[in-house]
Amino acid sequence: MSFQEINIKDLQINPFQLIGNDWLLITAGQQDQINTMTASWGGLGIMWGENVATVYIRPQRYTKTFVDQEECFSLSFFNGYKKEMGYLGKVSGKDTDKIAEVGLTPIFIDGVPTFKEASCVFIVEKKYVDTIKPECFIDETLDEKWYPNKDHHFMYICKIKKIYTQDI
Repeated sequence: MSFQEINIKDLQINPFQLIGNDWLLITAGQQDQINTMTASWGGLGIMWGENVATVYIRPQRYTKTFVDQEECFSLSFFNGYKKEMGYLGKVSGKDTDKIAEVGLTPIFIDGVPTFKEASCVFIVEKKYVDTIKPECFIDETLDEKWYPNKDHHFMYICKIKKIYTQDI
């Protein structure tokens, strides 16, 4: 098994299933230290004439520090691994080696961390970041429901640089 780069136009996915139901890992860092978190909010599309992925990270997430320090990070998708991804979404990498605890194998593609067990990896480059602003909600019930602690997500719009897949 090894990753092969594919053309984005050949990607056959349902983003609603892939992101909302199957989830993904947002991973960033360097050879000496990486961190990852599970995400189930995000999007894929076109912005500023580029193929983009949009992901959302709460300010208290340890992974945010790693994402903010790097120009690029990965979005990793899996066939299965739901239990492991649930754990990676709940436990902070600040206090424990959560990646080792779930048994995933970190690897680097194009200098960006991801996991050997992933079936699809997007290498993305940050282009824009901003916070979700409470005053911008048209439906204010969303702010009340999703942000009772006022910890509004940071929104990252990222150019999709490369996509890699492998059969697992």
